[in-house]
This record gives sequence, structure tokens and C-alpha cells, in this order.
Amino acid sequence: MTLPDITYTLRTASPAKTRAEAVVVGIGQGAKDVEVPAGAEDVKAAYGRRWRGMLATLGVSGKAGEVTRLPAGNEIGAQLLVLVGLGKPGADGTYTSDAVRRAAGAAARSVPNATSVAVAVPADTPDLVRAVTEGYVLGGYTYAAYKSSTAKSGGESNGPNDVAILSSIARRTDAVTAFEEAQILAQAVAGTREWVNVPPADLTPPAFADAITHVAGLVEGVEATVYDEEQLAELGCGGILAVGMGSAAAPRLVELTYSPDDARGHIALVGKGITFDSGGLTIKPGSSMSTMKSDMAGAAAVAQATFAIARLGLPVKVSAFVPMAENMVSGSSYRPGDVVTHYGGTTVEVSNMDAEGRMVLADALVRATEVSPDLIIDVATLTGHMVMALGDRVSGVLGSEDVVDRVLAAADVAGEQMWPMPIPEWMDERIRSSKVADLNQHDWIRWGGGLYAAAFLREFTGGLPWAHLDIAGPSFNSGGASGHLTPGGTGVAVATLVDYVREMATDQ
Repeated sequence: MTLPDITYTLRTASPAKTRAEAVVVGIGQGAKDVEVPAGAEDVKAAYGRRWRGMLATLGVSGKAGEVTRLPAGNEIGAQLLVLVGLGKPGADGTYTSDAVRRAAGAAARSVPNATSVAVAVPADTPDLVRAVTEGYVLGGYTYAAYKSSTAKSGGESNGPNDVAILSSIARRTDAVTAFEEAQILAQAVAGTREWVNVPPADLTPPAFADAITHVAGLVEGVEATVYDEEQLAELGCGGILAVGMGSAAAPRLVELTYSPDDARGHIALVGKGITFDSGGLTIKPGSSMSTMKSDMAGAAAVAQATFAIARLGLPVKVSAFVPMAENMVSGSSYRPGDVVTHYGGTTVEVSNMDAEGRMVLADALVRATEVSPDLIIDVATLTGHMVMALGDRVSGVLGSEDVVDRVLAAADVAGEQMWPMPIPEWMDERIRSSKVADLNQHDWIRWGGGLYAAAFLREFTGGLPWAHLDIAGPSFNSGGASGHLTPGGTGVAVATLVDYVREMATDQ
């Protein structure tokens, strides 16, 4: 994984007196002037009357995303002072976890040559300790596996070896727990990014299955089962096989199980694993294929969330189902007009080869119902319609009202933007419009395609409580780094799934 090998500590040290090479200080936009939040006042005090004039000369405003680097001088113990903007505080004068997470992420990219760093942004609650830790770890992520410079350096980074998160509550048990758990969660998000960023020729379905089972073997309590194309045929997983039949790389289905002895609930997770999507015979324009290695982001998120839940020891059983296929063009590709029989017997008339995600998910969803979970959540880069509706930073959430509400609550805790979308009753008529099969995979009506896809998936959930997360927009960042988000795969939905299960663990 392309994360720097850094030792993280949680300390109560003074940011002005720390001997780290660089000290990061969060600053906000006050009502009249730049504001230094609690925890870093001694840095401002160390500069005395020079502070206000120095910041004014440098044009420092404290707005979110702003980063200013300057030699520290003799006033403080560090050699480099980095000021990161937090934006405006809330009405109560405090900063949100989201603001702190973004600032810490920006800070991580601003100290490339320091061997030791102390981070003094607001961290006086366990939630903020978590936010700082996650933000810094993820903000420092880079994907450099194919850079020749990485090979020449043996994978070693020029970044810091030691990072101290400074917090007034560093000795409290709840703060230490938040700090340690944040590192586990951040590693899972980074692991998701890593898989999404791998070139598609090197992460075919068999290779992806091997990667997941390798990690599963390292996580205590997680068991993995892999079904190859012959076994999928024996099971009758017609959707996975249909999508994968046009590729030289055969499809796979990976099933993960985490079964703690003290389980207080059981959740099934299903993730779309299309390792590359050409559109099949409904071929995409070339410009639309450039990021299609990310069409397995849902599968990566589900697998890594399962590993994080196990590593955190959360008392909830998890059954994860990861269908994998490569949607390619060849003489054996599935065709418009084909009828596919899915696992469980439902027949589907196919009309759009580029609506392949719902085909592989359908088989996996039925498999999920057979383990009798309390609920099912599927995660998929499913539709361009959802991107059109919500943009490229917000995921759509559809399904059972109670599950959707709890997903949204978990997303709020996790700092991920998600929005509820409906599945109108009249979608039932559209998905049943086939004259030759039980369901119609796609109907080419321009409007409401994301809602149609969710209605289609609901047919395979067996009436169980269920939510569908369409992450087509926020799963991949085609632009530059921003806050804790870096270019490429984002790892979206991992934190939300973990926080959903964390909340389940408290249910009585």
C-alpha cells in the first residue's frame, strides 16, 4: 500500500515548545480577525505583537483549504510553521469534524521534507481526535506503485517518520481509543483507494479475488470463499457469468464472513466489482472509459469495511458478497435481447450491455438473502444518472426507509456526503415491461435511470430491509487533492459502513 511508513503518537505537548521539525497549527476565520483555536494559543503568544502583522503580510485568512508555510524563527521550537485554514467556526465557536479532517489532510501534503511533525489543530474531543488522525493519514496517501522513482528508492518515502497529534485529552482512554481506531479505519480507506487505483490489466477478476483473499488471511476472524467460473455455472449465477463471458479474464465471486462470538446483529454487504467497464457491446465513448478501472470501487469498499470491522472487534456478524467481472467486447459478449437466468431463478431480458452492474449484483443479493441477515446494504458505482442528479461528490441512498435513515446518520458521523433518493411505485411497471422475461434490465427511457436501477435491485433482496448506495460520482477523484481526498480512488463508503455497524453494535 502506498502509505508512508509513519509512527503516529497522541501527545499533550505544547506546539510552541515541541522539538518536531515542523509544527502544524490550525487557524480559523474569526468575526474580525484570524483566529487561533484552543490548543495552539501558545504559538500565537510566542510571536507576540509580530503575529498579527506577520499573518497580514502573508495574506493569511484562515479560510478552509488555505495552507501557509514559513520559517519558524527562534520564537518556537520547530523549524517550520505550517498554518492550515479551518474556515469559519460554528455558532458555538467550535469547528466541525469535517473541517478538522480536511485541514489535517491538507497539512499532510505540506511537510514533505520534515522528518518529524506535530499537528495542533482542534482535537479536544474524541471525535476531533478521530478526525485529525484520519485526515492526516489519508491526506498523505499517494499512489506511486508504478513510478520508477518508487522502485529506485525501494518504496521509501521522503516524508516524516514521526507524527504527533497534539491534544489536551491525549491521556484519556476515550481519546486513545478514538486515535487507535481512526488509524484502523484510515488504513481500510487507503486500502480501498489502492485497489481502485491499480491499472485494470493488473486487477482482473482473478487477481482481485486473490488480493482480497490475501488480506482476509491476515485478518483474524475473517473467512473467505472464492467461486470460479465453473462453480458459478454450477450455482446458476447467470448475471455474473453473462457480464464476464466477453472477457479473457474469467469472473469470480468472493464471499467473506466475520462471525464474532458475541454478535448483536448480522449485516450483509454486497459490492459491485466490475474491474473494467468498456460498456460491452453497448460500448462507451473512449473518453468515458478513462476512469472505468474504478468500477469495482463498491467491491473494494465492502471488502475493506469488513476487514476494518473485524480488526475493530465490533460485535456484529458480517457476510460480504463481492461479484467480479470484466465487461469487455468480443465474439462471446452477451447481447441485447439475451435472457439471463439469475441465481434463484428470476429471468431478465437484457437490452443495455453497459448496465452490467445490476446484473452481477442481482446474483450476489440473492446469495445474501440466504444467510438470513438483519439487513442488506449494497455499494456500487452504478449509474451516471446519479452523478447527473447529485454531482460527483455526493452518493445517492435508496431503499427501506429505516435503513436509509441510518445510513445517512452513519455518513454524517463519517464525514461522507450522501443524499436520500426515492424509488417511486411506478418504477415497478417499468422494470416489468419485458414481454419475454420476468424483468427488464433497462428500458432506455432517459429519465430516472438511477431510480430504475434501484427498483431492479430491490427485486433480488427477498423483502429484507435494504439500502443501495450509488457511489458513481464520489468514488473517483479526477481532479487534484483537496483536504483529505487525494487524486484517484477516494475510498468512499468504507467509513459509513463501519460507522453503521458501530451503531448496530450498540443496539439492544
